[in-house]
Amino acid sequence: MSTKYLLIVCGMGLVTYVPRWFPLIFLSRRHLPRWLVEWLDFIPVAILSALVVPCLITDGQPRHLDLLRPELYVAIPTFLFGLKTKSLAGTVVVGMALFWLAGMVF
Repeated sequence: MSTKYLLIVCGMGLVTYVPRWFPLIFLSRRHLPRWLVEWLDFIPVAILSALVVPCLITDGQPRHLDLLRPELYVAIPTFLFGLKTKSLAGTVVVGMALFWLAGMVF
């Protein structure tokens, strides 16, 4: 039974790292056009936004739009603080403090 789990873990590792190493190996020695590099810089932001925004503005089953969620009210000033200071630790602390205050108010 333990051999089966070891094979599963190794398979999961391959499935996780092969898609990461494939572009690294084949594109590391090539010169990419500037427009492509700039376009690729937006991918992490787009993925994070796609994961976070629905949690901030929708609620319930089935999902419906709810712009009065406390999470949204906390996220906006936290986002602005992060933009202004560029401090990850400060942004986390401000977000946690605002979320704590929102929990007391709402």
